[in-house]
Amino acid sequence: MTTTTLLAVSLVGTFVILWARNESYLLRQQKRIELQAMANIISDAWVNSLFDQNWNQMRLSIESLMARHPEVVYVIISDRRLGNQIVAASSDELIEQYIPDIVPAAVSRKTNGGLSQVLFQETFILRPIYFFSKEIRAQRGELIIEAAYDIGTNPQNPDAVAIGTVRIGSSLKRLDQSLLIAVTKVGVVGFIGLLIGLLGSYTLAIQIGQPIQQLRKSAEIIAGGDLQHRAAVESQDELGALGQAFNDMAIALQKSFQKLQKTLATFALFVPQRFLDVVAKEGIENIKVGVACTHTVTILFADIRGYTSMSEQLTAWETFHLLNNYLACMGEAIEHHNGFIDKYIGDAIMALFDDVNTDVALRAALAMQRALIDFNKEQLARQQPHIQIGIGLHRGEVVMGTVGFTSRIDSTVIGDPVNVAARIESLTRYYNCGIIVTDAVVASLAEPEQFQLRLIDKAVKVKGKDEPIAIYELIEIDSVG
Repeated sequence: MTTTTLLAVSLVGTFVILWARNESYLLRQQKRIELQAMANIISDAWVNSLFDQNWNQMRLSIESLMARHPEVVYVIISDRRLGNQIVAASSDELIEQYIPDIVPAAVSRKTNGGLSQVLFQETFILRPIYFFSKEIRAQRGELIIEAAYDIGTNPQNPDAVAIGTVRIGSSLKRLDQSLLIAVTKVGVVGFIGLLIGLLGSYTLAIQIGQPIQQLRKSAEIIAGGDLQHRAAVESQDELGALGQAFNDMAIALQKSFQKLQKTLATFALFVPQRFLDVVAKEGIENIKVGVACTHTVTILFADIRGYTSMSEQLTAWETFHLLNNYLACMGEAIEHHNGFIDKYIGDAIMALFDDVNTDVALRAALAMQRALIDFNKEQLARQQPHIQIGIGLHRGEVVMGTVGFTSRIDSTVIGDPVNVAARIESLTRYYNCGIIVTDAVVASLAEPEQFQLRLIDKAVKVKGKDEPIAIYELIEIDSVG
């Protein structure tokens, strides 16, 4: 709207200025034509009176001329034969002067030479001028246009010698007043046109601005997370097409976001969210190789006993389905007790528990054994092999981070407690136990009385570890006795 207003003001202003200049030029041209006709008539009519030096007759003629033409400020007749002395004038005080004091001297000097045609000069009055001492015709500073022409010059007779000069000064006051009135009328018309233009531009701004404001608000709503929001499309014009394009963009954005959510959800199946919370606190998009931190966790290893010989008796697809069913059963028990699976190593499961105490980890191990009983019942019904597993748990400080290079990154947990947990799980075969835990796990129990623990060995030497550790068998309470 501001741009339209400035444009309208500029156009109206330019039009008024150009029109005023053109009108002023035309009015001045008309004034010059009138003065030229008047000078020609005087030159022809008064040549005899000037030749005979009949000054009284000339004064009467001047008085009659100025009475008929109120805009004429002065009339001056000078005689060349007397050195351009003024011999007749509209004011008696000008008679016998050579350079009249009513206009600048430079204006008078231009009329002293021979004039082959009417000489026009725009100038100003130096002092008040009176018409025969009766009526004031011009004030000081008033603008006039003077026409000067030789008396006695005959265009048809080039040899004719001028004997005098007539100078007629006409006021431009009425001309400027007429111009001012005309400009005022044009200005009023232009102002009315400007108001109409402003009203039209305001209406147009409302029609254009409101839909755009609605689109802006819709964009803010979508930016705030409401991807289901759509802009209201109420017209079939370009703004309506813009609104429809905006909604198409919102639909595409929603689909892309849903796809991204599905991608992130799928990614979480490969890398646990609990793991990412530790090594990717600034978001998955900022994760890179070498990001790591230390964390105290409880590590659980579970492995199927006799898996190799069992898989030899099954086809690849049977082994594949068996393994998936088994892992799903164990995974539910682990997640139900606030644990998360770090990785699958063939048929082995490595799970982590980051609770302050180890109670939930032990409950998860017991739940896995109970779930395995139900799983084997289903296996028996399908005439599938019976499965036995060993579970080992250890607790300690590990490094959780990312390894690999720019085009392939993997998550991992590194540290001696991981190796110890794997060795403890392998001891379940040697001691013929279902679940074995270390003294570090037992020491971190908040409610040890809730569990049935049996000391197996006070100082067992685990492969890869110099210091011996104590190990315990975790027994299901219901099975005791």
